[in-house]
Amino acid sequence: MKIEFLGTGGAVTIPRPLCQCRVCVEARVKGIPYSRNGPSLFVHGPDVLIDTPEDIYMQMNRSKIKQINAVFYSHWHPDHVMGRRVLESINADFRNYPPASTTTDVYLPQQVAIDFQHRLGSGEHLSFLEKMKYIRLHTLQDGDSVLMEGVEIRPFRLAEDYVYAFLFSEGEKRVLIAMDELNNWDPPREVQEVDVAVLPIGIFELHPLTGERLLPEHHPILKIEATFAETLNIIHKLKAKKTILTHVEEMNRLGFDDLKEIEKQLQRAVHRNRL
Repeated sequence: MKIEFLGTGGAVTIPRPLCQCRVCVEARVKGIPYSRNGPSLFVHGPDVLIDTPEDIYMQMNRSKIKQINAVFYSHWHPDHVMGRRVLESINADFRNYPPASTTTDVYLPQQVAIDFQHRLGSGEHLSFLEKMKYIRLHTLQDGDSVLMEGVEIRPFRLAEDYVYAFLFSEGEKRVLIAMDELNNWDPPREVQEVDVAVLPIGIFELHPLTGERLLPEHHPILKIEATFAETLNIIHKLKAKKTILTHVEEMNRLGFDDLKEIEKQLQRAVHRNRL
């Protein structure tokens, strides 16, 4: 398995339209990796796409993706689903008649399938795409898994029970992918000590380099989103061999160079057994 990060931004990508903050201005000038698109990644091997943000078209066109065996959705939030029309674009044959369209398997974990029926029109849209035979919809009940190219993929609920993470297992190798929403999550034993964990970085209440307060102490988002400090606690409990942090929010106002310095500090802390 190889993981290709298509977009590492959060609910608001970097640069944010019209924003003239230091981070957004720098991102416009320097581009990737200072700029970040919406949250999505691709796992080569089973050839699985997870989530379709608004800019998935651009992400796929610049990627190394050659084929997609399946698409999985982690939850209903707009930054993870609003590019779903790409499923029509990659499969519809508009030129020939009769059309030689192709079909992509789309997997919805149990609660995601329920939420799609009344959130953002996702259920209606996917039903239309299935009627056109561009996709085949599958609902995975909690506990179900899918075997794809020798890789077992098992969705499981996080503490915020509308959102799912995914455990990819191939022989002795295990990869944990949580696209978003770690709030209140306590990693269970069966996902600890994975080879690679992909996690959202969390909200920065305090600037990790200067200690400056970035959000008001009573900001409501701190009750519904995991903070960076809470994410570090989850990493400590998870004990993964390697952890990659993504879903970097524009609101954090941390540029790529800031995050690389944070990475160095965390790696030094790990070596000193302080994390």
